[in-house]
Amino acid sequence: MHMAVFIKEVVRSGTIASLVMMPPGFVFQALGMRVGHYGPKFAALFVEAPTPLFLFAQHLVLGWLSAIPLLLWLATGQINRRPVFAGAVYGAGYYVVVNSLGLPLWFGDPVPWQLGLTTVVPSLVVHIVYGASLGFTAKWFGFLSKVRQGSQTAEDPTLGL
Repeated sequence: MHMAVFIKEVVRSGTIASLVMMPPGFVFQALGMRVGHYGPKFAALFVEAPTPLFLFAQHLVLGWLSAIPLLLWLATGQINRRPVFAGAVYGAGYYVVVNSLGLPLWFGDPVPWQLGLTTVVPSLVVHIVYGASLGFTAKWFGFLSKVRQGSQTAEDPTLGL
C-alpha cells in the first residue's frame, strides 16, 4: 500500500467520521446525558482554557489518529468485505479500551458503568457511529479496492481532492 493513499484515507475518513459522530452526541447532550466528557479534560493538559475552536481541532486530530488502527486492519484484507460492521465493532472496542477504561483511569475518574447507563450509552453509541462511518467511507471512497490492488491506480472518486 502506498503511504500517500493511506494518509489521505486517514485524514478523509477520520474527518468524516469525527463529524458524523457529533450530531448524536449533541442529541444526547440535549437529553442531559454525559457525552464528550474527556475532550475538555484532555485539552486542559495542553492549554489552560481550551476554546471551542481548540476543542474542535483536537477532536479532528484525535479522529485521524483513532482511524489508523481500523484502516490498517481493513488494509489486511481479513475484514474488508464487511467494513461497516468491522468499523462498528472497532468503535465499540475503542469505547471500552479508551473511553471506559483508559481515560477514567488516567484522570482518576470512576469508570462509566459505575455511573450508569446514562453515562455508558451516549459515548458507546457515538463511538460505534464513528467506527461504522470509518468503515463506510473507506469502502465508499475506494480505499479498500486500492489496498486490494496494492497501488493507487484505482479510480479516485474525489477527483484528487
